[in-house]
Amino acid sequence: MSTGESVSINEKKIDGYIKKLGIEKAVNINVSKIRGELKTKYIGHKIYAFQEVDSTNIIAKFLAGVGVEEGTIVIARSQIKGKGRRGKKWESPLGGIWLSIIVHPEISPQQASLITLGAGVAVTKAIRKLGVDARIKWPNDILIGDKKISGILTEANSKFHTLDYIVVGIGIDSNLDLNSISKKTKIRATTLKDELKRNIDERILIKNLLEEFENIYEHFKNEDFEEILYEWRSLSQTIGSYVVIEQPFGKILKGYVVGINNQGSLILELDNGELKKVISGESHITEISKI
Repeated sequence: MSTGESVSINEKKIDGYIKKLGIEKAVNINVSKIRGELKTKYIGHKIYAFQEVDSTNIIAKFLAGVGVEEGTIVIARSQIKGKGRRGKKWESPLGGIWLSIIVHPEISPQQASLITLGAGVAVTKAIRKLGVDARIKWPNDILIGDKKISGILTEANSKFHTLDYIVVGIGIDSNLDLNSISKKTKIRATTLKDELKRNIDERILIKNLLEEFENIYEHFKNEDFEEILYEWRSLSQTIGSYVVIEQPFGKILKGYVVGINNQGSLILELDNGELKKVISGESHITEISKI
């Protein structure tokens, strides 16, 4: 946004779009207090907060498209159409933290997948500050024990051979009631409230998350990917585990995870001893006796 005119046009677009949403201002999200306590250079300096949205990623992608500043955040108390990887529904009732972060890294689209790993590190470190042993399950889930506490959905928009923007969607089951989600999801999920036996201060968790994200994103912008991968490996619950990986078109891979390479691909030792590089898929940590 290089001219006063372009800023004005974009602000009108933003105001018009947000008014069309018809969504009331968020209750219990004190934006001023979050911003006032943040120790970041740019992440979270602009925050759009809503009571209910279809998806924070949808709003964030619109805002990114009209040129909002890097580090802009969209937060909602609940989502109607939240989604996870591979188009799966992400249940987002009241009581969780649902937010999206807009960034504009000057890197190639091929390196964009590493920001998901970096976001996983940031979320895990923020949660661990509360005193729980959160770990990362490849590629984008955060676990406490064998239960899911958080998920990440990264969506990138590229033009030619460059990235226009990346939206990092993050959901954390903080204080929600597990009875408010489906039985199928409830079996695999936990909440910070249940783990700590108390309600948590979501404002502090959001603050910690944004600060951790900026720290890891600075490594990302500087192409210091080894630092991101080092931290990811140290927090991984996947490395050393036996996994079943579901890939597109029904393909299944099984084996021990021996590591992750510098592109963020999983290195799997198959049952026949072959080493396999896995770029994408849904991983399930299991025991051989249960296969």
